[in-house]
This record gives sequence, structure tokens and C-alpha cells, in this order.
Amino acid sequence: MLFNSYVFLLAFLPAALVLHGLVARAAPKWRLSLLVLLSFVFYGWWDLRFVPLLGGSILVNWLVARAFGRRPLAWLIPAAIAGNLALLGLFKYADFLADLANRIPGLDAPRLGLALPLGISFFTFHHIMYLADLRAGRAPSFGLVKYALYISFFPQVLAGPLVRWSEIMHQFEERPYARPDAAERFGRGLILLAVGLAKKVFLGDPLAAYVNPVFQAAAQGKAIALGEAWQATLGFTFQIYFDFSGYTDMALGIALMFGLVLPQNFDVPYRATSLQDFWRRWHMTLSRFLRDYLYIPLGGNRHGLPRQVGALFATMALGGLWHGAGLTFLAWGALHGAGLGAGLLTRRAGWRIPAPLGWLMTGVFVALTWVLFRATSFDAALAIYRGLLGFTPGVSEFKWRAIAVAGLVATLGPTAWNAVHRLPPRRSLALAVALLFVLVLLKIGDDANYEFIYFQF
Repeated sequence: MLFNSYVFLLAFLPAALVLHGLVARAAPKWRLSLLVLLSFVFYGWWDLRFVPLLGGSILVNWLVARAFGRRPLAWLIPAAIAGNLALLGLFKYADFLADLANRIPGLDAPRLGLALPLGISFFTFHHIMYLADLRAGRAPSFGLVKYALYISFFPQVLAGPLVRWSEIMHQFEERPYARPDAAERFGRGLILLAVGLAKKVFLGDPLAAYVNPVFQAAAQGKAIALGEAWQATLGFTFQIYFDFSGYTDMALGIALMFGLVLPQNFDVPYRATSLQDFWRRWHMTLSRFLRDYLYIPLGGNRHGLPRQVGALFATMALGGLWHGAGLTFLAWGALHGAGLGAGLLTRRAGWRIPAPLGWLMTGVFVALTWVLFRATSFDAALAIYRGLLGFTPGVSEFKWRAIAVAGLVATLGPTAWNAVHRLPPRRSLALAVALLFVLVLLKIGDDANYEFIYFQF
């Protein structure tokens, strides 16, 4: 079920909070088991067929961890990580690889046509983080219920944030409603939920009307004029930010209402003055994962400049491919890898770019590469790029109002997390949040209800 749906907001979430509150007070030893059950109900609402996949992956990885704890065989954890990646590859990349193979004359590789289980990329990465840290001696063994909750906790199972075991496992032991600040934490979680919903519904979703028709036209081979090309490019730049950061705010807020603190995932990324700075602010938990579990194992900055540039490029290219099984995603990641490499070389050469110029260059680069991320093919992306450069004849209207509002909020506003935690508890604030929540509910009922963009990854 969607966070921005009536069934979640008016049925599942209130029922889950009431049950959780009752169990936390009357039978606290069953609290974690209840959260696991609620998480599986939430996940199974999409498609019951994939519940055994999630449950099976949890059980198998937990058994591997237990076996490694008893007898730390050197091959066991690498084999388990390879198995997780193979499962991800089967569902997400089998048809992509078949299509690549079929470009070779004489080959006829079959397409499996498997449906992509929601959240498989995210819960696979959670398994990998824990197993890698277990093998390195950084992670202890956990019981099945705790491990199942770590992997399946419903606010983050579908689209993150990517949470390390060390950030959340110790919180499972707490009695969240016995804390002296329990009411305040619950209230701030509710505000985060409302603010995240508002970002999605009032800022992200309206931009879909600016973006989708243009990219659909490009996919159909139509020429894209200058105005609509820039409208779609800038529109998607802010749409994906408010869509994904709005989801993250909701996930953090919902988790806080259940007494758990998840890591932040965004820190005003469109204020970045370099590409390196951008990736320290955008999808921060994925950036940490790629750095610690891919970039550093590939050599990082420990083996000379050429190796470091190569590790950056490979990490970002694979990160792009993680986002989607397509060459456009691979190219998007590769361009960011090349951009990060160029920034590294620039810093090593001692060249200092003024912050305003760095902000402009970073913003233009990020916006232009989002075209590859959004386009369904290279031909569609090329149609957009032709329009952006004015190579397509004709004039079209540039719808700018929603883009301007979104741009101002994205670049000048604080993060929702920081803003919410600075607000003093007041009755007027409670009334304002209640009004905002009602307006969001009315908007949800009145307009098309878009799925979150990152659910497809």
C-alpha cells in the first residue's frame, strides 16, 4: 500500500499504532514480533506472491549468520552475498542481460518475464551490509525476530533509507513509550509524516504533469521543442527530489511514531557546490553503502590516483545500474563517476572553483544527467537533449510556475528533519499540522495518486 493512500493513512497506520501501543504496554516482549507481523502485512498488501521471497531470504541469511557464528568458514559469507546478488540479478537483470545477448547475431536468449518484487534492491543491500560486517567481526549475531525486523521494518522496506544494523538494532531493546520524551517524539514523527506527504502531494506530484507528457512524446519519437525540453528536465529534477525526499520524511516520521530513529537521507542536495558535495547530500545512505561496500573494497584512495579514479567510475556506474536494468541507468551512473573523477583531478591540481560557479555547474550537470535517468531509451534522451540545445524547430510554452516554487523550496528551505526538530511544541503548531494533514487528504482524494518513483528500483 502507498504511504499516500487512504487505506494506509486511515486504516493500516492507525490500527498498527494502536496495536503497537497496547502490546508495548501490556506485553512488551511481543512488541518486536508484532512489528514483524505488521511489516509482512504491509509488504504482502502489494502482492502476496512475494511474501515467501522476503521471508525466505530473511530465514536463509539468518541461518547463514548463525552457522558462521558457530564455525566461521571463510567461504560462507561470500557465498551468501553472491547468492543474494544472484537472486537480485534473476528478478531484476535477467531480461536485461538477455536483451543484451540478443544483440549478438545468431543468439536467441529467452526472456523470463519475471515480475520485480518491490523493495528487493533495498532488502538485498540490508542483507549484504550485515553479512559483510559479520564477516569483518563488526557485527554480532541476533535472534531471528530482531533480524527479521531489521530487514522488513515496513517504513523502509520498499525504498529505504538503507539502515545499518548498528544504527537500529540497539533501539529494538528500548521501551519507546516509557521514555520521558515519548510524546514529543511521537508528535515530531507525526509532523514529519505530514510534511513528507505535503512535499509529495503538493510539490512533487504536480510536476508530473510537466514531465510525463514530454518524456512520453520523446519515447514515441516526436520532436521536442526548446521550451518543453527545459520544462521536462527541470520539472523532473525537482519532482524526483520531492518524491523521494518526501517518502524519506514519511518513513522517518512513521518510524519515530513507533519509537525508532532512522538515518536521514537528504541534506538539501540542490545547494551543493560540487558533485562530491551533491552525493554527500543526495540519497546519503546509498552513498555510504557504495563508499563502504564497493568503493573502498575496489581500492578507494589507498592505491594511487589512477586506481582511485577507476574505483570512483566503477562504483558510480554500478550504482547507476542498481537503479534500473537499462543502459540509460548505466550511462547515468557512468557520467556521475566521470564527473566525480574530474572533480578529484581538479582538486589535486589545486584549481579552486568559486562556490557560486560550482553551484551552477553542479546544478546544470545533475539536471542534464537526470534526462538519462528518466528517459526510457537513448533515442528518447537524445530527443530531449536536442530540444534543450535548440536543435529542434518550433516554439513551445515553458510552464514555469510549479517549477519555480519547487526550485525555491528545494534550494532555500531547510531539511524537514531539521525544521521539525527546531519547532517548539505549541498548540498552534498542532492545529497547523492537523490542517495540513486534512488538506493533504483532500488533495489525495481529488487528484491522481502517483506511486513513489523509487518503488520501481
